[in-house]
Amino acid sequence: MRLSARLRTFSAALVALVSLAAGAMADVKLPAVLGSGMVLQQKAKLPLWGWADPGEKVTITLGDQKTSATAGDDGRWSVTLEPLEAGGPHELTVAGKNTLKLENILVGEVWVCSGQSNMQWSVTQSDNPEEEIAAAKYPKIRLFYVPRVPSGTPQDDVNAQWVECSPETVAGFSAVAYYFGRKLHQELDVPVGLIHTSWGGTRIEPWTPPEGFEAVPELRELATRVKQQQAAWEQARKEAAQAGQEPPKHPLTDRQDPQALYNAMVHPLVPFAIRGAIWYQGESNRGEGLLYHHKMKALIRGWREIWDRGDFPFLFVQLAPFNYGGNQPHQLPEIWEAQLLTLRTVPNTGMAVTTDIGNVADIHPRNKQDVGLRLALWALAGTYGKKDVVYSGPLYKSMEIDGNKAVLHFEHAKGLAAKDDQPLTRFEIAGEDGKFVPAEAQIEGETVVVSSEQVAKPTAVRFAWSQDAEPNLVNAAGLPASPFRTNGPRPTPEGDIETP
Repeated sequence: MRLSARLRTFSAALVALVSLAAGAMADVKLPAVLGSGMVLQQKAKLPLWGWADPGEKVTITLGDQKTSATAGDDGRWSVTLEPLEAGGPHELTVAGKNTLKLENILVGEVWVCSGQSNMQWSVTQSDNPEEEIAAAKYPKIRLFYVPRVPSGTPQDDVNAQWVECSPETVAGFSAVAYYFGRKLHQELDVPVGLIHTSWGGTRIEPWTPPEGFEAVPELRELATRVKQQQAAWEQARKEAAQAGQEPPKHPLTDRQDPQALYNAMVHPLVPFAIRGAIWYQGESNRGEGLLYHHKMKALIRGWREIWDRGDFPFLFVQLAPFNYGGNQPHQLPEIWEAQLLTLRTVPNTGMAVTTDIGNVADIHPRNKQDVGLRLALWALAGTYGKKDVVYSGPLYKSMEIDGNKAVLHFEHAKGLAAKDDQPLTRFEIAGEDGKFVPAEAQIEGETVVVSSEQVAKPTAVRFAWSQDAEPNLVNAAGLPASPFRTNGPRPTPEGDIETP
């Protein structure tokens, strides 16, 4: 073959390859969270989105709903479908230059499940794994497990897929998330979708979007620092591009950097319709005390803002007791206090207390069944309006002084008791010198009366105020009381925090 003929043949092959590549790029694409086997949130507007060629028309069909959108200059398109009732299965088609068909779609309740290692802890690693895994035959519970990846910039997608809950799929899934979802499924009799996105050992800051930091005055300095780092990187990237050099590494790409996990493990899920979120984290922020409350507030506000679904339910776990060692046994109680303040001041939140189901010798207690159950009780009562559900243990409300005694009042105090029929434990009382000493505590109706022969004029009481505290005060439902101190920061009627 002559050279000119070879060149023509090569040119034709090259054109074919370019055309094939262009056709592949033109394919309509969906994010992983929109896939076969997914659960769509019932009775809610349903945002759907994806990518196509700029200007390409995309038609979406689900049941008797049919709508279309045109991809913008960036190739992104989006539509919003009308609410659906629980049920299924359904099929969804997305048609442009190519057609995608999603099958086995259910409609029910969708929850995001996030945090650090105690949320990541799997069914296999928890109590009774063999029996639990063998019994996990719930085809109407669907699981979506987000891979652990950080990023300095917001990402569009994750490498994950929806699967039916079965003995084959549940073993490595979050135990807290699974037991939470199982209880909802059993009680509500609707499909449940669980989106698990967590990473052991991580702080709260990486999970927080910039909108969250901006919304909390106490974190403005952090917000400013993050913005400055982002701006410096943008400038450096622009200069590298002009010089024909490789772009610099983003300064916030470590899994502990602010926003790094939000960017890669939460942002790609937005705006998928959800009912709410459950959260188990805080061990890595131990030592921050009240500051952790402000960071929780930033996380919750940030997620609510970016999802744009109002003050959706945000339910969290108050950390379990654990002997961290060292000479600061009150660092963990100060996190408990920050979590309790969050419950008190941030609307539509719930808190599962775990002082009675921890393990002071193991930071990862194996009883995740009760953790998931207690989170589900908050959801059943608050989110789903089940009036007969007792969802919280006793929560300290106020104190009055009666001579040499302190009388404590609680919420959720019906049937106060010691769970082991022994004297109440872990109460301490202080007098005018401010020094706490062990105290006797007696239940009188829905109050607890605290006193000590060493204290003539009480000024303050604290309960379970040590990292290894496993107290025995419960209510009639057997739910434990949250640790507290009467002389610590407290919420004001306006929702602010007042410090002594």
